[in-house]
Amino acid sequence: MEKKDKQEDGFIPHSRPTLGLEEVKVVSNVIASGYIAEGSVVREFERSFAKRMNVGYAIATSSGTAALHLSLLALEIGPADEVIIPSYVCTALLNAVRYVGATPVLADLNPGSYNIDPNDVRKRVTPRTKAIIVPHLFGMVADLKNLINLNLPIIEDCAQSAGASFNRQLCGSFGHMAVFSFYATKVMTCGEGGMVVSNSKELADTISDLKSYDQKGADKIRFSYKMTDFQAAMGLTQLARLNSFLERRRMIAQEYRKAFETLNLKLPPDDPGHIYYRFILELNQDARDWIQKILKKGLGVARPVYLPLHQHLNQNGYAVTDAVWRQAISIPIYPSLTPQEVSRVIETLTDLFKEDGM
Repeated sequence: MEKKDKQEDGFIPHSRPTLGLEEVKVVSNVIASGYIAEGSVVREFERSFAKRMNVGYAIATSSGTAALHLSLLALEIGPADEVIIPSYVCTALLNAVRYVGATPVLADLNPGSYNIDPNDVRKRVTPRTKAIIVPHLFGMVADLKNLINLNLPIIEDCAQSAGASFNRQLCGSFGHMAVFSFYATKVMTCGEGGMVVSNSKELADTISDLKSYDQKGADKIRFSYKMTDFQAAMGLTQLARLNSFLERRRMIAQEYRKAFETLNLKLPPDDPGHIYYRFILELNQDARDWIQKILKKGLGVARPVYLPLHQHLNQNGYAVTDAVWRQAISIPIYPSLTPQEVSRVIETLTDLFKEDGM
């Protein structure tokens, strides 16, 4: 007998892209045109994205990691330099810093927001520090006011926060530049792909030059970091749907908050600029066994970050990061969750937590 897929058994995945017939149509149209490489559709996506994010320039790339790499190169960061990044983040940031030969310096978390702590960053600044990469994790914008006061170049990492805001100003418009990711499970998707945005024409021109080597001299190392037109066609469609995506995420978050507020759990910050890319629950105990228990109930949950960078590198001194990593779980929250699935997430988790006396 053929084994059923978990989705058919009612498994609710941790992440799922929100796609429809419009994405199928626009991608098919690009393929039918015969022009599938980077071209006019990418240019249109760049213009539309810059306008939506209220920035001067946007440059499409093959991935969010490529966008980070180019941003560091545009700031002329190299082997003699240090770049401060949070430990509680995926390895893409670590890799990008290593790509340019710089030294990654890890910082601890702000305990209230899961984002990099400006006070801890301040302690780690040296004469070699040339930039800070500031991810806005899980859809919540970092403490940009205090980070900007450090007077260092800032690269905002908006891979999980497209459309989030800080004091009513969209993230991505604060730093020297910002990067976005359009991977399959991000806020909006092209399957793969990324974007660098900036209000500096000089930085934007440098990134545009470095991302492609076609019909250019060999005076410097350039890359093949281009986006395709069919990815951009999907991106334009997803961008047009972004407001509805964010509205749905916030509606689900409100339902979760109301359902879980009486339990012994720490809920995500309730901030008006939060877009809830992830909905994080802190359990006040180790999450490992809970994750397995919840998975057996058919709900896709996970640690929000696979492993903090300081643990990869065998470093110590990141107490807040260690505590959050040990206790936090991420539960399903995305626009394609049906009302029935939202209700099932709430009922399943509420029953499990109440059984344990939470």
